[in-house]
Amino acid sequence: MNILILGGTGVISSQISQQLMEAGHQVTIFNRGSKKLPQAERYEWLIGSRSDTAAFQALMAERSFDTVIDMISFTAQDARMTVDTFRGRTGQFIFCSTGAAYKRPFRTTPVQEDAEVLFDDPAFPYAYEKALMEQYLQQVIQAEGLAITIIRPSLTYGVGGANLGILRQNYNIVHRIRNGLPLLMFGDGKLPWSFTFAPDLAKAFVGAVGNERTFGQAYHVTSEENRVWDDLYLEFGRVLGVEPKIVHIPTELLMKADASLFAHLHYEKSYAGLFDNSKIKRDVPSFEVSISLNEGLRMMLDWYERDGHTVDEGKMQLEDRFAAVHSEWVRQMEAFGV
Repeated sequence: MNILILGGTGVISSQISQQLMEAGHQVTIFNRGSKKLPQAERYEWLIGSRSDTAAFQALMAERSFDTVIDMISFTAQDARMTVDTFRGRTGQFIFCSTGAAYKRPFRTTPVQEDAEVLFDDPAFPYAYEKALMEQYLQQVIQAEGLAITIIRPSLTYGVGGANLGILRQNYNIVHRIRNGLPLLMFGDGKLPWSFTFAPDLAKAFVGAVGNERTFGQAYHVTSEENRVWDDLYLEFGRVLGVEPKIVHIPTELLMKADASLFAHLHYEKSYAGLFDNSKIKRDVPSFEVSISLNEGLRMMLDWYERDGHTVDEGKMQLEDRFAAVHSEWVRQMEAFGV
């Protein structure tokens, strides 16, 4: 099949691009040209900016594709531009949304797509705008019957990603564990969660391509290994052979310290992140999750060490400050009854 990916070189979309190519599809990637993939010559590359609507539509004016996969729509306006550009010139749209677009608290646990409603609080713009995007797409599906598939990743890690850890401190986690420095965790660290890795998630996108059972449907796709948040650091410690030191601070206090940095914890991750994959498995029978948390973190460590990552000094200092505040709080509480 002839497939266009808008994005195509990000943490998730690079895996989609590679798996589609390996499956024998003809893959065209549209991006700004700042990133390439291994074996770049196997892909067709279209260079430009989605923010320049006129130039984008002119570039695509004579093109048609069996499937258009949009990984870079974050608002209803973004999605509308994609639909308007390719209406009548593609057999299917696949849009990447997010598990954050579900309204909290959930109605079901594990979460089932068709029992939930969408996020409605503009205080967390990322989730709110993605929810508005989905609402627009559902309106188009109902009004025009377009073949649109929506896939909602939950928290997903992978090579090239900058979102690992509570502070999204990434390689700092390795550095702090190896050097006996404490790591910050929100709440008590016991909230259930499913940590997903990009190669597994990409299988769902690939399985949805040209799959009529997915037309007009929305799916979340996550790991099926039930963990708790502390496991993220504890498992990294097992990979490194060093037991990590974890300090726990209530989410509401973290929000008071920096609402922008910790909004994702407050609005999205303060609720159990367990999702039922039955729907995607029903419509994409080949889909399976195979990467465990341990295997995924080994993949991340290999990437950090292969590419020579360095610590983020700003995040190091911030985490040290939180740890110091926690230590003083513990000291005061221990002396409270004396």
